[in-house]
Order: sequence, then C-alpha cells, then structure tokens
Amino acid sequence: MKLCCQIATLFTLAAVSLAQQPPAAELDVNQVIGAAQEWANENLDEDVLRALPEVDRQQVEKFLKDFQSQLRGENVVDVAALKDAAKIVLPLLAAREETTPYAAWLRTRLDYFEVAEEFRKATPPAKLVRGQVTVNPSSAAERTTWDKKLKPTDWPKAAKELVPVLKPIFAKENIPTELVWIAEVESGFNPKARSPVGAAGLFQLMPDTAKRFGLRTWWLSDQRYQPEPSASAAAKYLKQLGKKFGDWRLALAAYNAGEGTVERLLEKLNAKSFDAIATRLPAETQMFVPKVEATVLRREGREIPKYPKTQIPKKQT
Repeated sequence: MKLCCQIATLFTLAAVSLAQQPPAAELDVNQVIGAAQEWANENLDEDVLRALPEVDRQQVEKFLKDFQSQLRGENVVDVAALKDAAKIVLPLLAAREETTPYAAWLRTRLDYFEVAEEFRKATPPAKLVRGQVTVNPSSAAERTTWDKKLKPTDWPKAAKELVPVLKPIFAKENIPTELVWIAEVESGFNPKARSPVGAAGLFQLMPDTAKRFGLRTWWLSDQRYQPEPSASAAAKYLKQLGKKFGDWRLALAAYNAGEGTVERLLEKLNAKSFDAIATRLPAETQMFVPKVEATVLRREGREIPKYPKTQIPKKQT
C-alpha cells in the first residue's frame, strides 16, 4: 500500500471510530481524550506506521489522536492545537493524486484552526486547562469573527460556474437559494472532495444520507461526486431539517452534527434556538454554522432568510 493511501486509511479509521460513538448532549472531555488514546493504541496499523520515518510517525499518531478527540469535543479553543499538525499532513495528501480528495476536504477546514487560535489567544490563560471544559465563545462572537475572517476572500473559481446551476435546484425544494454556499464551507466547491469518514462531494453527503434521498453511491457511479445530484440530495435534506426544527440555524447544526445531537440538546436545555445550545454543541458545529452564515453574507450581501413562521412545526403535546 502506498504511503498516501496508508495515511488516508488512518484518517478513515479514526473518523469512523468516532462516528460510531453515539452523540451526547454533554461531553466528558477527559473521557473523550482517554477513549482516543485507547482507540489509537488498539487500532493504529503498526505496519502502516512503520512505513513512516520515526518523526513523521509520531506526528501522524498525535494528529490522529487529536483529530478524534477534538472533532467531537466541546471546546472550540482546543481545536487550535491541531493547526500545525494539519499543515504537516496536508502536503502529504496533496502530493499524490489518489489522496487529493482528502486534501481538498482538509484544506477547506484550515480556517477552523485559525479561528480557534484567535479565540485561544483571547481566552485568559487560567481558563485554558487542557481536558477541562472552558467557556466557549458565544455564537455572536463566532459570527463576528467569521465575518472578519471571510471578508478578504474571493469566490472559489468553480463557484462562478456552479452557483447559477445549483440555485435553481434549491429553489425547486422551496428553500433559501443562499444555502448553496454550504458547498464552499464543506468542499470549497470541489466535487471530488472526500472526508476520511466517508462524506463526499460538494455537500459532503454520507452514503446513507445520499441513498435516503435517491442517489447511487456504488463505486462505479457515486452520484455524490456529481454536482447536480449532490445538490438535489442536500436541498431535500435541508428542507426536511428545516421542517423538523423550524429554524435554519438549527437545521445547519443538524446537517453537521446530526439530528439526534440537536434534538437532545434542545430537550435537555429546554431551548428553542441555535444560540441557546451553541456552546454545548461539538466544536466543529459551533464553528460550522456561523461560518456558513458569514459565507452567505459575504457572497450574497444578505443574511440567510428567517424560516417562515407559517411553516414552523407545532410542538407535539
């Protein structure tokens, strides 16, 4: 097995192990980190690791352990610890054709580490105790930071061709066409992007989600890599989430973290809005939602429309 495929396999093993864990409304960070260490010791392929020089092997091991614990961890500032490791791994993935889809996926997430670093610097040192839940930035602070972060950026090259094609697909499902910009956040408008956990395409759809909305996912014809079918499935899924939660921010959170995670937090906190649960969501989701909002504001010059009050589902009694 080539080195690039070996690294991609390690990514996949770590992320799949995480995805198989049931989502929780609250996270014991010490338990998560401990589980990551235990998983790594039991599951890392020693043959793959021996193919790496000693220094590289240590870097990959550390990145994989942190990747698992921080992706679903509750502390946004802890994500900053992955910044340097991600920059080391990215060239390894980008250097070989077969792993460029993973590089595309990772490249669109480098700014997560940068934003987390900004919040880390703004947090008093006394509160930065690794393994303990810190005070996460508010959703308002996240939005402000992402607005500043995205202002200097230009449209991805592919967006100029794809956005006019994708918007009618979203309009057909009667959802805001501005949501097509999820593709920039998820894949940088690279239809070949693939995550280590198996999400693929412009909108990073998991196989089960894609099948649920009528896409083929077998290896000779995986429609997730085709822009229009991928957009159709994503739009249908977002429409379903919008109907379920009656709020586009909550729908975006569910798109990223899973419906169950959002439902449990809303129930536990007796909450009705994204802002009320934001700091208790997985760190990735805490950044994903305001990043989508900031991207829409930057590209469209307006915010994502409010969910129509007449369509908000009534709570079952």
